[in-house]
Formats: sequence, structure tokens, C-alpha cells
Amino acid sequence: MPVLLVAILNDPAYLWQVLDAWKALGVADATIFDSTGLHRAEMFRDDLPLFPSVQDLLESTEAHHRTLWSVVGDEVDLDALARATEAVVGPLDRPATGLLFAVPVIKTWGLRPPGSG
Repeated sequence: MPVLLVAILNDPAYLWQVLDAWKALGVADATIFDSTGLHRAEMFRDDLPLFPSVQDLLESTEAHHRTLWSVVGDEVDLDALARATEAVVGPLDRPATGLLFAVPVIKTWGLRPPGSG
């Protein structure tokens, strides 16, 4: 059964290393979102003046995550993907590394096996 694989990377600098590791393990494609978690959202700036200048708007202290989504088939070893992800970002049970999970997908349209173009 295919699964929806979701990884939330706290440090966006690891994005391409994680994607390279996933590709090496058979993940054919992924969607990448710029995202922010609740903890970081609580730190958003609310101190901008009523009529902000361009400089005020550009001086953002907001930090962002990267969220990766991919639907993968049975041929992809999820445990190997988890190990490869942790080899890049560090153990996921440590704070400030990220989160990885997989959810069963009941039905897919357009899912192609790796290498099918």
C-alpha cells in the first residue's frame, strides 16, 4: 500500500541533503513547502509601526521550516528512509531536528513507479 511520507525539517539547510538521500532510496518526487511551527509562530514580530518602511518589512526575525511531502509505493523502504533522514539531520528524537511520519494512502491517481518518467 502506498504511503504519504511527510518530513518537517527544522533546519532548511538540510533540505537538499535529505532529498538526495531520499532519491537514492527510490523516492521519485517530493513537494516542498516553506512552513512555520506553532512555537516559531508565537515568536513572530508584532512590533512593526503603523506605517512600516520597506526596511521595517525586510527586517524579519521569523524562522522557517521545510516540509516535504511524497507519496511512495511499496518498493520504498521506510525504515531506510528514516535512517537516511536521521543521518543528515541527526536523531529525530532530539529537539530542533524535525519530524518524520508516514500515513497509509487508500487510493492514488497518477502515482508512477520510480524511473518511469
